[in-house]
Amino acid sequence: MAPEHNDRRRRRSPDPLVALHYQLSSVRKDGALDTVVVADGSGVVVAGAGSWASCEELAAFAPLMFEGAMPSESRVTIRSVNVGIGRVLLCARSLDNESDEARSARELAMKRAEQGISRILQAA
Repeated sequence: MAPEHNDRRRRRSPDPLVALHYQLSSVRKDGALDTVVVADGSGVVVAGAGSWASCEELAAFAPLMFEGAMPSESRVTIRSVNVGIGRVLLCARSLDNESDEARSARELAMKRAEQGISRILQAA
């Protein structure tokens, strides 16, 4: 018998875009988030979890908010993730009326997402 692995990932895919979607779906659920998206530097969706319209909107404004060209909402978190020779933006919009516990869950989920995105895209 093969030894059991303590791997928390339930779904896997050799396709990087599908793997990113699985990663972001898990982060969205664990962080109690409305929308989670990976965007390129020009604001185009690479992968997302949440309604498609919300993903596109968040991705489009992410570079502007990240660079300070427009104010960010308090419910929006944006992080730059280095992936080999470039970077992508990890963006999340939380649900309304976040508690301290929900903010902590969002931060943990975002850290996990950064690691997963880096792992997936560097392997691609």
